[in-house]
Amino acid sequence: MKFPSKSIENAVNQLSSLPGIGKKSALRLVLHIIKQDKKNINQFGNAFIDLVNQINYCNECYSITDDCTCEICSNPRRDKKTICVVEDIRVMIAVENTNQFNGVYHVLGGLISPMDGIGPTDIKIEELIKRVEENQVNEIILTLSTTMEGDTTNFYLFRRLKDMKINISCISRGISVGDELEYADEITLGTAINSRIPYENSLSK
Repeated sequence: MKFPSKSIENAVNQLSSLPGIGKKSALRLVLHIIKQDKKNINQFGNAFIDLVNQINYCNECYSITDDCTCEICSNPRRDKKTICVVEDIRVMIAVENTNQFNGVYHVLGGLISPMDGIGPTDIKIEELIKRVEENQVNEIILTLSTTMEGDTTNFYLFRRLKDMKINISCISRGISVGDELEYADEITLGTAINSRIPYENSLSK
């Protein structure tokens, strides 16, 4: 694709590096952006600069936050003894939107995936183990996608946590096998959380 301007080419290359955006879509977005008021464009760009420079991760659950501790972890009305383990903030948001969970979260930041070179030490597993050891946790809810990577991570976590005398549960299989949880509708996801079962029971299914 040939461009009439190096500035447009650079902008297209940057946008097309994002997931799901090809060169043609990127060009369409760039042409739309340059028609906007310069003030709006500057605000648009500064939003991402601020995102990179000011982003923090919660020192308890590792969710993205503006402060040292996120609003959920700092909320005294949340049940700190029940931890919902999720892959990333997208799933955490999906669970929160169900209004069916009043505990706290632990964001792993990914799933174990040997094919992609991601092992247990590459995600926040040790942080979860330490959190359980240092706090009076009653239940861990494994809320990971029903994919091969999700099941592998679930099993690894179960093996690490099973001797710690806490309840380990997983969401019910109302979620279809192979589904990404961020795309599940709120009713289905909420029902799956409320109908959770002991993890060891799921191993026989």
